[in-house]
Amino acid sequence: MNWKIGIILFDIFMFCTFANAQTNEMWQRVEGDVAASRYKEAFERLHNIEQAIQNNEKLNERGRAAQRYRASLLRMNMYMKMHRSASAAEHLDKMEKFAVASDDEKVKNDLLYNKAIFYYTFGETAKGNAVFKEMASKLTASKEYDKVNDAYKLMIEGGKKSGSVNMLAQAYCSYIAWKDSAAALKLADVSSELKEQIQAGEKEIAEKDAKLATRQGIIIALCALSVILAVVLVIGALLVLRLLALTHKQKKTIRQLGENIALKAKFTSNISAQLTPILQKLNAQQPEVKALLDFSNHIQTLSQLETTIGEKVETEEVSLQAFCEELMNQVRGKEKAGVILNVDAPKMSATFNKEYVSHILLHLLNNAISYTPEGGHIHLDFKKRSVHKCQFLVSNTGSVIPEEKREDVFKPFREIRDLTTGDGLGLPICQQMAIKMNGDLSIDPEFTKGTRFVLSLNG
Repeated sequence: MNWKIGIILFDIFMFCTFANAQTNEMWQRVEGDVAASRYKEAFERLHNIEQAIQNNEKLNERGRAAQRYRASLLRMNMYMKMHRSASAAEHLDKMEKFAVASDDEKVKNDLLYNKAIFYYTFGETAKGNAVFKEMASKLTASKEYDKVNDAYKLMIEGGKKSGSVNMLAQAYCSYIAWKDSAAALKLADVSSELKEQIQAGEKEIAEKDAKLATRQGIIIALCALSVILAVVLVIGALLVLRLLALTHKQKKTIRQLGENIALKAKFTSNISAQLTPILQKLNAQQPEVKALLDFSNHIQTLSQLETTIGEKVETEEVSLQAFCEELMNQVRGKEKAGVILNVDAPKMSATFNKEYVSHILLHLLNNAISYTPEGGHIHLDFKKRSVHKCQFLVSNTGSVIPEEKREDVFKPFREIRDLTTGDGLGLPICQQMAIKMNGDLSIDPEFTKGTRFVLSLNG
């Protein structure tokens, strides 16, 4: 991560206002020296700035600590550019002391971000992830979603510029996971506001109903029946108009939420599509690069399925026995020693989308190959449940998926993963394909000898 990210972060958090124009000019000059790699001049100017800070009687201790924090940050950035990790770490320690002394949350947030930069720069990825997660959690808790979003984008840009595939992958995975989390938080905020509006509307209607009842009693005592009916009709019309207006507003809000979800999926797909050409320029033989390319392709597939979920899929008539045997033959030879592969499909035809069903069943069979121990069994069965409903069942002996995790396996981006061991998007993609075919993909809870996935299709 280069020095520019540290300087940009100052603009994001706006944590320090300087005492006079002369000091501001000194800061600008030293930043110019750092940008031009004139380290000697920069260190001399920083020394002068620190003396000016110390002698400035207008600054209190917290303000003085905030400015000394900035001086140490610039020193750390220069040492990082010079690859002097020990000196950079020394100034990182000083930055932490000055941040505490400043008692300024914005300075403390800035410290967390620059800690992450330091750890990523010197290959301490786990520490960088932990610190960055802490900062993102703080900003998310205060609902400063845009600041977190900007910080993640800076992380991704820094990964591109540094050429670090690992950092880019970590930043991108964290960003995608956070986007889903932030979207859920925003949706919860909007839903809460809608509930409050509805409750306020119901309360207002109840109050008006009570007032109306009181007025009706007075009117009945003082006025003729015709006047009472006229007043009731007028008030009733006003209430109906108000309810209609409120309903229109709620429908508009719900429609906007749907559009925002669609835009999120499109945005995620666009990011993946933009990263793909960059990743293709890297060495695809490296496991990390290949994993990141696969991850990018899976994200685009998942986003495309989500945005076209309501579109009708093409179907064709398929001979079941030949179809199932062909799928099993594609995985045959990959199983462990002694594993028996079996197909049970009738000599009949069924109509479905062959591409989607093939993708789902091959993914389930490959998973079964990986998790079935030696001497186990793998079955691919077809069952006709009714005139308009059929099922494909993929079963394997071995360990059972815990009940509390059965729903989670179909949810994407549940956790940050090592992409070289799988991105966890295979089953979510399969389930989206099943839903798009007006079907479903689930785990059979009654199968206890291992795991059985059930692909249900409705004609």
